[in-house]
Amino acid sequence: MPINKMSRFPLGLFLLMVVQFFCAVFFIGDVVADYRAMGGLTGGIHFWVEVFATVSLFVTIAFEAKFLLRLLRREAHLQDRLRLASAAVYDVIEAQFDEWALSPAEVDVATFLVKGLDIAEIAHVRGCAEGTVKAHLNAIYRKSGTHSRGELLSVVIDVLLGQEAAGSGTAG
Repeated sequence: MPINKMSRFPLGLFLLMVVQFFCAVFFIGDVVADYRAMGGLTGGIHFWVEVFATVSLFVTIAFEAKFLLRLLRREAHLQDRLRLASAAVYDVIEAQFDEWALSPAEVDVATFLVKGLDIAEIAHVRGCAEGTVKAHLNAIYRKSGTHSRGELLSVVIDVLLGQEAAGSGTAG
């Protein structure tokens, strides 16, 4: 389930629990009124059905609260794991860039390239000419032993998967 949908689910469950709580309070009031009207526990089947329904609602709310708390803890745990994994991916990519001995500008361009930006977008983000980005890309390809964006991304993915990158070398 995508994260944005995951975040709406607990809110919906919480709202459902609030509605159930108000229903349970209503039933408690009704049970108390019936109890007083009958003068004790001598009521018929209707009274006992209301008592059962009220107790069932409170038990259900307790189970839902436990489920909701577990769901929220799991979501927080997954968010933490995602942050750790993102940091680890970044570290692996940075280490590969260091191994290729990329300059800071080349690291910048290579990072934007890995993120999927095209030459014009990289130039715009960096505030430089497209020719400058192309020159950096040529240096990156040479140092990484690749010849194209696709090859470079393939090498980076292989590194992320823990595989020795075929054709990658330090040329520089």
